[in-house]
Amino acid sequence: MTPYSSLRAAVLDLERNGMLLRIKEEIDPNLDMAAIHRQVFDQGGPAILFERVKGSPFEAVSNIYGTFERTAFLFRHTIDRVKRVIELKKDPANFLKKPGRYLSAPFTALSALPLKSRFGVPSAWGTTTIDKLPQLKSWPMDGGAFITMPQVYTEDPEMPGPMHANLGMYRIQLSGNAYVQNEEIGLHYQLHRGIGVHHTKYNQLDQPFRCSVFVGGPPSHAFSAIMPLPEGLSELTFAGMLAGRRFRYGLRNSHFLSSDADFVITGEILKNVKKPEGPFGDHLGYYSLTHDFPVMKVDKVWHRKNPLWHFSVVGRPPMEDSSFGWLIHELVAPLTPAEFPGLKSLHAVDAAGVHPLLLAVGHERYMPFRPRVPEEILTIANHILGTGQTSLAKFLFIAAEDDDPALDTHDIPHFFDHFLARVDWSRDLHFQTNTTIDTLDYSGSGWNAGSKVVAACRGEKRRTLATYVPGRFSLPVGFSDPCFCLPGILAIKAPKFEVESTARVQAEWLCTHLSQYPLEDIPLVLLVDDSQFTAATLNNFVWVAFTRANPSHDIYGVGSFTEHKHWGCKGPLVLDARKKPQHAPELVEDPAASKRAGLVLQRYGY
Repeated sequence: MTPYSSLRAAVLDLERNGMLLRIKEEIDPNLDMAAIHRQVFDQGGPAILFERVKGSPFEAVSNIYGTFERTAFLFRHTIDRVKRVIELKKDPANFLKKPGRYLSAPFTALSALPLKSRFGVPSAWGTTTIDKLPQLKSWPMDGGAFITMPQVYTEDPEMPGPMHANLGMYRIQLSGNAYVQNEEIGLHYQLHRGIGVHHTKYNQLDQPFRCSVFVGGPPSHAFSAIMPLPEGLSELTFAGMLAGRRFRYGLRNSHFLSSDADFVITGEILKNVKKPEGPFGDHLGYYSLTHDFPVMKVDKVWHRKNPLWHFSVVGRPPMEDSSFGWLIHELVAPLTPAEFPGLKSLHAVDAAGVHPLLLAVGHERYMPFRPRVPEEILTIANHILGTGQTSLAKFLFIAAEDDDPALDTHDIPHFFDHFLARVDWSRDLHFQTNTTIDTLDYSGSGWNAGSKVVAACRGEKRRTLATYVPGRFSLPVGFSDPCFCLPGILAIKAPKFEVESTARVQAEWLCTHLSQYPLEDIPLVLLVDDSQFTAATLNNFVWVAFTRANPSHDIYGVGSFTEHKHWGCKGPLVLDARKKPQHAPELVEDPAASKRAGLVLQRYGY
């Protein structure tokens, strides 16, 4: 099959294979399109083509990556070839061992080279204005319309050109707040992003910081914008390999344009200028609040003939962007041991918002003749927390491969069962305080500020995890409704968190009360606002427990102690996962929009 040359080619291929729903009636981009998207996604439904977008002359498409199966379908002709290139990167000797398997690798690598067009932009392209683009608003408290699938292109002033450029998915606010309509848009990027390196360099120079925002293009382009590639390796090269077609580009008035994109917004990021951006309903399941971010002065808005506006809807995971995490794992799993020596597997738990919770399994090879205690896995944990995007992790649970060679980080119940059956809370906790956490995580002590904890366990099984509380078990006044989330994990409904000083007294009071019971087989206790909700599903458990807690502030323990600056506890670990006053609001759908979406989908048989 010929590689997709455009987003529309991919969408029509989905339609030919029964994976597309066309919505022919006019739909409002203010809440209603997002509500339709969410309802179709929740049913495991098809990609959605909105033929008539209220207030815009352009069609829009979403949910093309809505299932793992559909994502695999879109990349079915190239994913194995890209894996082979990655395998050779891990170990070039593989070519000599199995030359037949890797004969296609040089041709796949050739497609990684971006291809410059002599004509800049195709003659059939037109121009428009920001206000004519679909003004998508996904959640009621969003501060305006946003681009939710942007590909933001910037260049390194010291090494200009696409081979050293950065292509990242940083959300773009099109309207609202203090932005001058059609002249300015907001650019939100977070910690550890390649664009920040470029921004810092341009701030020290007189030349303008040019930026281009692409929307659409072959499906590989959007995926490449979120691919965690090493600094200095352009995402455009990866986009070409995964597309099976070189990334085509042109230049116009010194601006870089993707020739295959559906829309290109060109402009200049203003130096030392910030404006309020947000709120925005984000992928942790809460709003990211209004903060000052860079501003892009718009030069021109280009679009191809018959373009499609590509968007997604993010919110509490799993959502469509979960497929990106799945595909990343499929592609880069062979590289994990090379990137993190000694690491067997790593899982950023999507249902917990990705960065809040990492599960890992590592090898232990340091001292095989000594007692089995965490040693090498602590070195691995430090490497994980010191590298790229994984440095944003807040809770890192790492176990030793020699305790169970079959341990799988993607089997979350089994991982916790293995871990909690062996953990020694008096030994196995290691904190980092006053450090950085994810920009979208408001559980910390300030914006981007919080703490981390590594829990590293190794050794023989210590306990059989309980699924019921001991006889004559009671709780202090104000605490109630104990429910097991998983074996050994007990959620307790606690009083509402009002102020930290009172909450600390409450948690310590509970720890003192629990010390009178034999709770060896219940190693983890959660303080929550709704224990039945928390225990209802695995996703609820990981979302509540790890998005609402700051390790340094919210970890307590029965029989806790501090010895030579090491904190531990002899009984159950107690995690305060209540909502805190500084937390951002949860995402709640607009009931009227949800009802309208349901009626529309009924007319199309959904």
